[in-house]
Amino acid sequence: MDPLIPVAKPDIMNAMKLLVLGLVAGPLLSCLSSLSAAVVAGLKTGDLAPKFEGIDQDGKPWKLTDHLGKEIVLVYFYPKDDTPGCTAEACGLRDRMGDLNKDRVVVVGVSFDSPDSHKKFIAKYHLNFPLLADTEGKIADQFGARRGPDVKMAKRVSFLIGLDGKLAHITDNSSAAVHLEEMQTAVARLKKAN
Repeated sequence: MDPLIPVAKPDIMNAMKLLVLGLVAGPLLSCLSSLSAAVVAGLKTGDLAPKFEGIDQDGKPWKLTDHLGKEIVLVYFYPKDDTPGCTAEACGLRDRMGDLNKDRVVVVGVSFDSPDSHKKFIAKYHLNFPLLADTEGKIADQFGARRGPDVKMAKRVSFLIGLDGKLAHITDNSSAAVHLEEMQTAVARLKKAN
């Protein structure tokens, strides 16, 4: 071996391979994650939305069928009341409610939290839409929104349901900001189509 030619140590070579892999795989994974946004647990845009019902923060029943054909429904699943990302998403929807109402969009949030937890969350942040207490995960399971097989927590995923009862848009991303942006765009697109 020529003593003047430096030889890379295995640690440096492995680090370089990982860097190159990251540069190539990063954009590919990003592309794949946007594709997965259109399909969640077998549900995809264009499918009929699961007909679900639940109990809101006041113990009152809330049924999707009461809104179909009358309003567009934005159902968003989130992990936990009063946590940073979930609060940002809820407050973002609260602040857009005027525009959403003009577009005949009803918003309903769903998590595994109790009605009492929802009531406190709504009061603390002055939320202006119902939150359903899916303590057993039945609604989350219908939408494939459970974080894991035996996990009592929803992942952040949103479904926009058109007047026809079909899924017009699905956002499956951990970022609350992405949900707000994508749903705003999807509502505008749906409004143009109707």
